[in-house]
Amino acid sequence: MLKTIFAVLLPLLVLVAVLPDYSTTETKPEPAQADTGTLEKMIVANGTVSMDIDLTKLTRSNSRIKGSGNSTLSFDVKDNSFFTVVVFNNEFRGPLPSAMELVPRSAAALPGRLNTSYGQLTVENSMLGDSFEFSVRDAKSGFNFFNIEGHEFEYAPDGRTLGIKGGRLLLSREFATELGRAADTREVVGTISIDATMRPIEVTQIVNGETESQTLPAMGDPNAGTVPGPDVIVGDVTGLAQFGSSSGTQVGLALGTDSCNFGTIDLNWIANPSNDHPVIPQNLYRMSGGANNEERFEQVGQSQVKHAFTALTQNLCQLGCNGTGGSRLGSGCSDPYSASLNSGPNLGSRAWINPFTGFFPRNDSGTPNNNHSGHTHVGPSHRILTEISDLSTAQNAGATYYAEAQYITPHEYAWCQSNPTQCNMYNNVSYRRYNVNGTGSPFSFSPVGGTVRQKSAINAWTGATISEFRPDPGVDGIGYIGYKVTETSPGVWHYEYAIYNQNLDRAVQSFSVPTGTGVTLSNVGFHAPPQHPGWTNDGTVGSTGFSNTPWAQDQTASSMTWSTETFAQNPNANAIRWGTMYNFRFDSNRPPRITNATMGFLKTGAPITVQVMAPEPSVVNAVSISGRIQDGNGNAITRALVKITGPNNFSRFSITGTFGNYHIDGIPIGSSYTVTVSSGKWTFDPRQVSVNGAITDFDFTATSKPLY
Repeated sequence: MLKTIFAVLLPLLVLVAVLPDYSTTETKPEPAQADTGTLEKMIVANGTVSMDIDLTKLTRSNSRIKGSGNSTLSFDVKDNSFFTVVVFNNEFRGPLPSAMELVPRSAAALPGRLNTSYGQLTVENSMLGDSFEFSVRDAKSGFNFFNIEGHEFEYAPDGRTLGIKGGRLLLSREFATELGRAADTREVVGTISIDATMRPIEVTQIVNGETESQTLPAMGDPNAGTVPGPDVIVGDVTGLAQFGSSSGTQVGLALGTDSCNFGTIDLNWIANPSNDHPVIPQNLYRMSGGANNEERFEQVGQSQVKHAFTALTQNLCQLGCNGTGGSRLGSGCSDPYSASLNSGPNLGSRAWINPFTGFFPRNDSGTPNNNHSGHTHVGPSHRILTEISDLSTAQNAGATYYAEAQYITPHEYAWCQSNPTQCNMYNNVSYRRYNVNGTGSPFSFSPVGGTVRQKSAINAWTGATISEFRPDPGVDGIGYIGYKVTETSPGVWHYEYAIYNQNLDRAVQSFSVPTGTGVTLSNVGFHAPPQHPGWTNDGTVGSTGFSNTPWAQDQTASSMTWSTETFAQNPNANAIRWGTMYNFRFDSNRPPRITNATMGFLKTGAPITVQVMAPEPSVVNAVSISGRIQDGNGNAITRALVKITGPNNFSRFSITGTFGNYHIDGIPIGSSYTVTVSSGKWTFDPRQVSVNGAITDFDFTATSKPLY
């Protein structure tokens, strides 16, 4: 039977059963007493949304924007959108904080920013206690266009259909201000209606407030599913918040993480004092600078690690949980940790952990992994340690922020050693964008868009080139280098580099970019996130913590090099250790070219080269090489490709003409080069040549007859 229920009711039963919010102690909450019955948590399988907007009201008193009459905007809801509701004993009990993505059915001409955001709108259900239950926002930027009020819910249990009818679209303060009509905030400019078919994702049988059984229906998505071996990922990043008060110039943040086991094998989750469970570090990044606030991407905060305990059996990643929990995270299962739980403050040091093997000492050994005796905690202690100046919206206007979480676990490495084709240690990082609110402590944060799964936050750097590097495959982990070159004014280029160490134990100790003749550098810079102070039994040498000393800078005629102390000089040197990212930058008078930079390591391993863009040296004392390409009888070979290559990725080429001649200019003297010839009909042996002046009659004769 059709039920109409106003959007107010959300019993304590639902909140406790569906949205656990754990305290900072390592104890899972007890369920509240409630009625007996079936509790269903559902998402939108599919649906439609209609907005009737009065353009006359929306655009009046604004001569820059034209519009009149009513406009009906029709959307499909993206299939399996995680707009989540709760039903108890076939009676609709209310929505949970979530959102549905909208897909326009046709083009539309709309005023101002709404026109730009038309293809990426979302209907969002707010947190409990907010002024409005629903709003219409830009899914990427979080910009709020309309708040919704006066709506009613219609739920039919036989078909699991949900209608949200009669909602009034109220002009938000943000949109009203942008339209130049701040005084018209909350003016009704239209209506909205939603029709959706719901799909259960959790079905729980409750008897006298106790969970008797739980079923986690599969989504039926052919692209979803598990992979061989254990494979924990960060399925969702949630609830970024400040915890405790500021201390000096710094604050401490934390974020929630939903872990998901994408593997077919149950993942070991054995709590301390065992050393066979995941640890959870958290990071914060900022993109800023330049005309569009996209010039640089920097890490501004890092936390210590949460030691995981007691896996739950939720189905947050919609894989179909097998029901295994406790000391194992079952195949397909999920375990949520709220931001308050991940905030500690009793978080363990990163220094104990090998991020590739996942090894760390037992907590009941002579070197415990999470011992906090002998020091006191303040607000920033062990949390995402961040400078107030890096968050203040007054000092970082237009900047965007990205929160990142990672899981490191020894079980994945151990499984990989026994099953070399089932190694899942490289996909355990996810991130999400957040807006920062506040010019000083305390700060608040609001999410923008969803979690980007199985990617590190450096991938959010707009316009940058991101490349993976693996210095010793199978023996150590991976990292990423990003770079971006911007012409900031005529004849001046800004070079920005970021090195992110995802799970390399060896750590990065130096970075060198080639320069050369005619290259002038200015505004040479370096950036690193703040390191936590040391404490007794923190795993660093002498328990003094890792150094905060900026890297030394050394510019020569041929290179620009940054470096920290060597391991022999200081085992606690300020190296790029796992889960951190450092930045290097300069301005130059020369345009970019593709070349190789050199990266050195702290603990072990020879330096490696990584491809980047760097200033192109001026070409001085350049000469030419020329000659003739012929067959064995001395006949000219036309349209042959003659190519010369040399140091620093130097490359030039020429195509032979009617008489088989070639000529290549602009070859710097003083180096050795390789000259190759290729033709579809002939083969040629490559030749080496040292160039100390112009070279003529450098001829090639084919070494074989035509292939056809």
